Amino acid sequence: MHEPLTAAEYKAIAAGLQLPTNAFIDGAFRPANSGKTFTSTNPATGEVLAEIAACDSSDVDFAVEKAKQAFNDGRWRLRSPGERKEVLLKLAKLLERNRHELAVMESLDSGKPIRECQTVDVPDTIHTLRWHAELIDKLYDNTAPVGANALTMIVREPIGVVGCVLPWNFPLLMLAWKIGPALAAGCSVIVKPAQETTFTTLRVAELAHEAGIPAGVFNVVTGSGRDVGEPLGLHMDVDMVAFTGSTPTGRRFLRYAADSNLKKVVLECGGKNPAVVLDDAEDLDLVAEQVVNGAFWNMGENCSATSRLIVHSKVKDELMKRIGAYMREWKTGDPLDPENRIGALVSKSHFEKVKSFLDDAKTEKLSITQGGETYNGIFIEPTLVEGVTPASRLFQEEIFGPILSVTTFNTLAEATALANDTNYGLTASVYTGSLRNAIRLTRDIRAGLVTVNCFGEGDATTPFGGYKESGFGGRDKSVFAHDNYCELKTIWIDISERSVDETIR
Repeated sequence: MHEPLTAAEYKAIAAGLQLPTNAFIDGAFRPANSGKTFTSTNPATGEVLAEIAACDSSDVDFAVEKAKQAFNDGRWRLRSPGERKEVLLKLAKLLERNRHELAVMESLDSGKPIRECQTVDVPDTIHTLRWHAELIDKLYDNTAPVGANALTMIVREPIGVVGCVLPWNFPLLMLAWKIGPALAAGCSVIVKPAQETTFTTLRVAELAHEAGIPAGVFNVVTGSGRDVGEPLGLHMDVDMVAFTGSTPTGRRFLRYAADSNLKKVVLECGGKNPAVVLDDAEDLDLVAEQVVNGAFWNMGENCSATSRLIVHSKVKDELMKRIGAYMREWKTGDPLDPENRIGALVSKSHFEKVKSFLDDAKTEKLSITQGGETYNGIFIEPTLVEGVTPASRLFQEEIFGPILSVTTFNTLAEATALANDTNYGLTASVYTGSLRNAIRLTRDIRAGLVTVNCFGEGDATTPFGGYKESGFGGRDKSVFAHDNYCELKTIWIDISERSVDETIR
């Protein structure tokens, strides 16, 4: 982990940045074929940062053509595992060398607190790429026990051209989650960053080319979901799409696959994640700290945010006092000041969406016991809403903002039912001093990741993805992520004596 710089140092870096503005296709920056651009602004200030290439289906066609050509001629996939590994490790070194620049780009583009960019997002991005690079030459294919008359091999082969569609909340880290295993497998990739956050993806593509990834293997096409995401999903020469984002958009990619070439689709979508606190939780200070971190990290713009606190009525009042104390440590303000832990929401439209939940809380006469204030039409301070029932929109819908709803229970069965009362199933947290209760809840809660006495998403070694409307088709992270980007081939070789005799004759 890297210690943050001062606010003045970050502002100096920001003043000297050369922001990339064009798509990156076939090893070079290129304007959109139409010449059109869209405006990228700093959400915290409203300042125009740059005009970015607004690509369309013609640019997608060109990128796919170059990616397919690169895949077919084997300039990347036919390199030895050791060679691909060395190139990706070199890319990780270049990211390390440019870590301050990348952190500032991320903060300016998204409104994320620079401290989080510097100490979490950038280091985890580098670690993820290194982890997948090191895995390349350690994955073995298999043979099957088919008897003496045949030899059977089960081998992985890269799936081909992969479309990586990224969200705006963790642009760098989600990029690494996709391209790490995809490039390790030998695929060619076309990355579509979110329209709100393009700079770091473009910069990483430039550094990847410098590291030795061949032209056509790593491409970035910038633009809107309609103009770039949809044609990518419908393209007959795209073999797979890996998507992180909202559940409604994820559904669209399933339709695109059905309407085109039945391409493989892996979705990591939304969440409405519970933090369940039993009355036997041993350290309420620890619980409060972890619940606050889970709810407000990255302004709650996090698919794994624990936005539903489900707490036993016996410990609810005491826990609320401690949560309130920890919330006061989460200062809201200028994202480039490392003292602030809550930055700007990513856009005016997203601010209005999150604010609508505060309006609903007032309409429903729920108790806003802390926070609830908004600033400059883009900042929302950490907010605690008590008395939320399953009938409330705050309980059922993904907020994606710094609002924590509180619901009480009295029995373990009630806690389990409340935790599962959602269409989502991404993550959950359980706080208890009882091993028996911990095991029961982790088994009974329908989610892809359940943590005990902590908030977190595991590390690079652990798979990440959800149940129900939170996920489809595979997992990010870990060795299991490599399966997303590979086809599995069976090779059956007849070595029976009959076959040998016929060959001799």
